[in-house]
Amino acid sequence: MSPLLKIRAERDRMSAIERRIGDFLLDNAHLLRDYSSQQLASALGISQSSVVKFSQKLGFKGYPDLKFSIGEALARADAGPGVPHPAPPAQPPHMALGDALWRGKARAREETSVVNPVERIDAVVQAIAGADRVFLCGMGQDGLHARSFGLRLALHGIATVAHSDPLSMAASVHTAHPRDVLVAFSEHGRQSDLCHLSRRFRERRGYIVSITRHSANPLRAHADTPLLVCAHDEEGLVESLIYQAALEHLLDMTLLLLCRRSGHLSVDERDRIGQTPHAADP
Repeated sequence: MSPLLKIRAERDRMSAIERRIGDFLLDNAHLLRDYSSQQLASALGISQSSVVKFSQKLGFKGYPDLKFSIGEALARADAGPGVPHPAPPAQPPHMALGDALWRGKARAREETSVVNPVERIDAVVQAIAGADRVFLCGMGQDGLHARSFGLRLALHGIATVAHSDPLSMAASVHTAHPRDVLVAFSEHGRQSDLCHLSRRFRERRGYIVSITRHSANPLRAHADTPLLVCAHDEEGLVESLIYQAALEHLLDMTLLLLCRRSGHLSVDERDRIGQTPHAADP
């Protein structure tokens, strides 16, 4: 895994000093060969030990190993097919904007995949596949994602209970039992109502899945399995768009794995398609 990708993926969980180091490495990756750990520390106004600890936290023996790995990643990225190509013609502004947005979404999806290991996704798929009911809750924009995912689960034969109002969901939670699953959507994971709802659901011995940004947050701490979303951009609107794209990709992947794991869901889907009225045949 590219160390630069790992830095971007882990950024939300870093301390303030770690973020300063990470941002410097991301912004000056091509210049790192000229920086020793002491020079990097001096440039950032921090201790050399902070640089060493940062490198070790990423899984390297020290800063030299991290710097070498970054250099290798840059060399691989810069390596082309060996045949020079003419520079592409200048794009209209709206096309350049679209390409930048597409690259941001692709990067967010890649980073999101990195921070959600296979075992974590499989745990969520197994819990939903074995659930009697799946409760889904989120507020605002998160509520739209919760209802959309709930609808797709229902279309595949899974009993769902979806609410965008935590009070309504709290009333439903009174009927929950150990074979039920709660999927709580919250970008920043700080809504106290959802945290309270998660505690109530745990009292019913249900299984809790949280879907939040890749950051330390209260809702994530309440979950049996947290799903994490990475999205970073200097412009707030763009960051919101790439967050939604990465989240949708994560949900689509979960649904696809769920359908392939549970053969009876595919049978239900085929039966439903067979019952769907078709246009008049010729």
